[in-house]
Amino acid sequence: MDPASYLAVVLGLGALVQVVAWHLRVPSILLLLLVGFGLGQVVDPEEVLGRDVLFGGVSIAVGIILFEGSLSLRYRQFREVGRPVVRLCTVTPLVAWPLIAATGWLLGLPLQLAVLVGAILIVTGPTVIAPILRMLRPTRRVASLLRWEGIVVDPIGAVLAVLVFQAVVAGNVDSAITAVALTLVRTVVVALAIGLGLGLALEWLTLRHLVPDFLQGIAYLAGAVVAMVASNALVAESGLLTVTVLGIYLGNRPALHLENVAQFKEHLQVLLVGALFVVLAGRVTPDQVFEALPRAAVFLLVLVLVVRPVSIFVGLRGTAVTREEKLLLAGMAPRGIVAAAVVSIFSLEFAHAAHVATGAQAAELERLADQASGLVPLVFLVIVGTVTIYGLGVGRLAERLGLASQAPQGVLFVGSQPWVVQAARLLEDVGVPALVVSRDFTKLAAARMANLPTVTVNILSDYAVKDMDLAGIGSLIAGTDQDEVNATAAREFAHVLGSRNAYQLQRSEPEDRSPDARRTSAPHLSARVAFQPPTTYAALAARTDEGFVVKKTRLTEQFPLEEFRRRYPRAVVMFVLRGSRVEVATASTDLPQHGVSLVALVREEPVEPGGDD
Repeated sequence: MDPASYLAVVLGLGALVQVVAWHLRVPSILLLLLVGFGLGQVVDPEEVLGRDVLFGGVSIAVGIILFEGSLSLRYRQFREVGRPVVRLCTVTPLVAWPLIAATGWLLGLPLQLAVLVGAILIVTGPTVIAPILRMLRPTRRVASLLRWEGIVVDPIGAVLAVLVFQAVVAGNVDSAITAVALTLVRTVVVALAIGLGLGLALEWLTLRHLVPDFLQGIAYLAGAVVAMVASNALVAESGLLTVTVLGIYLGNRPALHLENVAQFKEHLQVLLVGALFVVLAGRVTPDQVFEALPRAAVFLLVLVLVVRPVSIFVGLRGTAVTREEKLLLAGMAPRGIVAAAVVSIFSLEFAHAAHVATGAQAAELERLADQASGLVPLVFLVIVGTVTIYGLGVGRLAERLGLASQAPQGVLFVGSQPWVVQAARLLEDVGVPALVVSRDFTKLAAARMANLPTVTVNILSDYAVKDMDLAGIGSLIAGTDQDEVNATAAREFAHVLGSRNAYQLQRSEPEDRSPDARRTSAPHLSARVAFQPPTTYAALAARTDEGFVVKKTRLTEQFPLEEFRRRYPRAVVMFVLRGSRVEVATASTDLPQHGVSLVALVREEPVEPGGDD
């Protein structure tokens, strides 16, 4: 197969598998690894692309993924969870590293390789954490802790692996200490110099509008790639730390508005994650898997049952993190693309070091190089195992701990009108979480008196879109008296909740209702319209003034939809309750005759027995 055809197949499979995984609600990385492993038995990526091109591309792609993730890290989140984050990124990996190394050594790995694999496997990574968080949507605090740990520890693990490699190659103890110290200092200095220097340059160019908006995504991408390659040229594997520093700096400059850049990077990251896992999994053969399987199984059990819980509880001891949060963090440490890429690179580095060394040191490095090749299938199996265990099990664990929901059903209401308070209270009474937000504290008085969760926030603020706690929330209904606010809020939250779950009220149309395209809003500037029939803010207010109230009606064979329509001809159906699932009603919702409950705005009047409940 030629390179173009192979890359087309990889990209196509990467996209298709992630769509399938989303529908099946399973971790996409698990399916990507399995598909990549299968494809690798047909086509060897090294034969098609060549080793240098393959690993050069992998290195750049991993850097882009880390840069995209670090752009999302915010100082204000750090201020809220600063001490736990520092402990997660220092004490926790320092506890995990020797435990993992000791496990590898007891399982027969040479001490040098055991220490190396320990450094590699302290990482988790945004490539696996982000999809799980997107699917699970835990509390804001837990999500912040996992996101910071995943992004920051990745370059730390890579740097530790470099230090171990330098120590092994150095030979004697004195040379090893000198090499490690020098490499560590050079890595930090180079990462800060290039990362902050380039960050300042990009900020200066952007604020002076020297880079047009449509080129910002490309400019920032090119800058990250150049920074990573230049950093790696000066100090091996320092590029990951450099792009992390660059991303954190740029993502926290208040004058920069990088929404276009972040969206571009997010799409690119999803594409690269799919391609990377397919390609790297294809390098592992069935024989390597079967040979590494017994050791990997024991390794996996120790990682999951001992290393992660011990390192979390020791690392977070004395912090404000609750016991439930520690348990969830202890049950969430899937390994990702950085572990796969770094172990692949170092298995080759040992062979190269053995080739250039002389005497007894060359013989020792050749021995380590032979055994280092076995680390690739070992880490591959650890990635598969951790993604399977954590990806499939963390949802149930989070639900039991009350920190997330596998299938969020809650509704976020924007606005505090009487119908909002009534609908939110009714949903809460049937076990569906509801959250009412408004920018005016006084307007939330009725919701607070109804014992509803409320947040005083401008729904269009940076805090609302990026930091508001949405644990358990599955849908948004923007119901303010301003059509443009409703449309903008729904479009922004579509990035978080999905466009199918973000709704606005029917827009208020001018009296002539002209179909002229110059007078109507563009479709892409609006979201889905809630309720059946679609109703404007003014019409809902008029109904509540007339005495309409929100009620729940059970449709039965004795009281079917047809009878409901006859009894309440002006009813506005808001939600359909199907067992434990809630669905926002729209004009296209096909309402069944019976077997569901309707939450609707209806006129209060006497009801025959068997109707409302």
